[in-house]
Amino acid sequence: MIQLVGVPYDENSSFLRGPALAPPLIRKMETAGSANTSSESGQDILPGKTYHDHGDLLIPTGDPDRAHQLIKSKIYDLSGRGPVCILGGDHAISYPSISAMTERHADLHILHIDAHGDLYENFDDNPYSHASPFARILEEGKVQRLTQVGIRTLTSHQRDQAKKYHVDLVEMKDLHFDFIASLGSPLYISLDIDGLDPAYAPGVSHHEPGGLTTRQVIKCIQDISSHIVGCDIVEYNPTRDIHDMTAMVCYKLMKELMAKMLDTES
Repeated sequence: MIQLVGVPYDENSSFLRGPALAPPLIRKMETAGSANTSSESGQDILPGKTYHDHGDLLIPTGDPDRAHQLIKSKIYDLSGRGPVCILGGDHAISYPSISAMTERHADLHILHIDAHGDLYENFDDNPYSHASPFARILEEGKVQRLTQVGIRTLTSHQRDQAKKYHVDLVEMKDLHFDFIASLGSPLYISLDIDGLDPAYAPGVSHHEPGGLTTRQVIKCIQDISSHIVGCDIVEYNPTRDIHDMTAMVCYKLMKELMAKMLDTES
């Protein structure tokens, strides 16, 4: 069974707060009445049947080191029980989450869908910044491969970082889906909702036009054959949403991710 947990934490956001409010609103879409609980493959995504919901992690404010350790400890514990699905929160939560997963799974591969590379060596003098999680992860040297898709904001510094760490980049201007066949196992998927074009997901802090469609992201998930051991959905900001439109996108993608996790586990 998949282990679901919310990580309502956004203190490392560089622009707007709000992603900490996201996990309960994503869950709410399950009972909102405008959609059912079936994935497109026909699997019912239900608490107690498909996944066990551990609720939201309680994280103290004002202590980023403590927050990092709490998140890492929780994800390490849950990953010992099965595949993990994490609802953020800003993208900073991916650093402790993936660090925990690398202690469970040697040679972890990562698929990162995002408008941004999140590879800054030093952003606002905050090592835990949501602009830096993948720099921190790659520094640890425990990840086999990082594939980034949908990127459309790379600075010269981030390009240098991508070269330094041998990141496989699929920039939005060069979009293709050939990378799916080369994704390794075990695989962790980090899905930043601003990877989608804001026309499909307006409820994000950083609107970056020219992004992926919802269908393109679903196709990417559905075509994966790698063994998926974990995923996160991050950077949904309810304070910028329109009629829960982005919350429903997050819920839809959560269902598709869970269905694929179950499929690749068997």
